[in-house]
Amino acid sequence: MSETFEKRVVVAIGGNAISPTSGDNSVPQDYQNLRRSLDAIVELVERGYEVVLTHGNGPQVGNQMIRVELARGQAPDLPLDVVVADLQGGLGYMIERVLRNKFLRKGMEQPVCALLTLTEVDADDPAFEDPTKFVGPVFNAEAVEELVAERGWIMKEDKGRGWRRVVASPQPIRIIERRLIRVLIDSGALVIVTGGGGIPVARDERGLLRGVEGVIDKDLASTVLARELDAAELFILTGVAQVSLDFGTPDERPVPTMTVAEARQWVAEGQFPPGSMGPKVEAACRFVEHRAAQGAANARALITDIYTLVDALDGKTGTWVVP
Repeated sequence: MSETFEKRVVVAIGGNAISPTSGDNSVPQDYQNLRRSLDAIVELVERGYEVVLTHGNGPQVGNQMIRVELARGQAPDLPLDVVVADLQGGLGYMIERVLRNKFLRKGMEQPVCALLTLTEVDADDPAFEDPTKFVGPVFNAEAVEELVAERGWIMKEDKGRGWRRVVASPQPIRIIERRLIRVLIDSGALVIVTGGGGIPVARDERGLLRGVEGVIDKDLASTVLARELDAAELFILTGVAQVSLDFGTPDERPVPTMTVAEARQWVAEGQFPPGSMGPKVEAACRFVEHRAAQGAANARALITDIYTLVDALDGKTGTWVVP
């Protein structure tokens, strides 16, 4: 790996950096959150990192699908891949604008570019046979039969909330724009890509791309992106400063460092649930395994909170996954 790439990092920011659960999910609130959370990204650039930024979009997808339901019969329906594309553009613009202003205030001539990004999945991925990812608004039980019959949706009960549509969450294979992203990085740009895991596409029998009704895990897609860009490190930013065992119990204890084997064992034991920390730990493990297979002397991935990222890089907190 060239010396240039040793400072290249993919930073996957979670939805809490944009829309914390305590907020009202309004656009002004999102801007306020971004102005606070993105200071850490500016710090990375000041430290000499080549930053490729990815982000979640869970709350925004839910809000957009509620809008689609409220406008049904008054405006055309939007397929899920178009919803993800719309939000990639909107959130990418918001993140880019906030970052550009931060750099301008510091007198830094740092280019920033948000790019719509397609993530390829396998059309035969087993996830399409058993959709599990809840999306969109909540419906009462009486509406389920009609929704299934009229729209072809698969509906499941979201415990404690009601009935919701579920879609597949297939495994990401590759980022379609990977070569273009390299060109942008080489030009010196901080690139914002793969928002919400990327716009989900699959190939038909002729090799042509088509949109699919699914959502891709943002952290797993970020791992694919990091591998394709020969990034030296992957930073997965979530809502806690460190990964903990027995989280939320009196026995909770943070884990500053864990090997891939330890991480996988703890996943098997149920320490890191599929709906929360599990995919982040798996994404970190996949990246570290890839780097180790390349012969990297310092293969590692970081899991921490965006507000503690700088402290984690200075060894004060965070969880590092190592071979």
